[in-house]
Amino acid sequence: MSLAREVSFATGERIFNEGGKADRFWIIHTGTVALDLHVPGRQAAVIETLGAGRLLGWSWLVPPYHWHLGAEAGSPVRAYEFDAAAVREMCAKDSGLDHELCTYVAGVLARRLRSARVRLLDLYAPHGAGEVP
Repeated sequence: MSLAREVSFATGERIFNEGGKADRFWIIHTGTVALDLHVPGRQAAVIETLGAGRLLGWSWLVPPYHWHLGAEAGSPVRAYEFDAAAVREMCAKDSGLDHELCTYVAGVLARRLRSARVRLLDLYAPHGAGEVP
């Protein structure tokens, strides 16, 4: 938390866009953020909505450090913002921190991948195609 700074986003404000430079991340304190995926020829598909206590952004940890999804504030948001390069530097100096952070982010990635899969199946799979295993 020594690297955190408090920030806020207004309802409807774009926090980041898919493909943009991932140089920071946030822990949401209050409010909601919609994660979305660009769908050619259609409106962006909302994959998941995040609330208080959730990690916003993981692409800062995986080279080439570009956002894999977009994010927009669904309500007024207050969050703790972290500079990605400073956190990666701390991790390089502390293998325990690096392990814990990577394990945590891997769990976030697994949940987001499942959410994206389920949401895309909801949108595009034939009706009655079945459950996601």
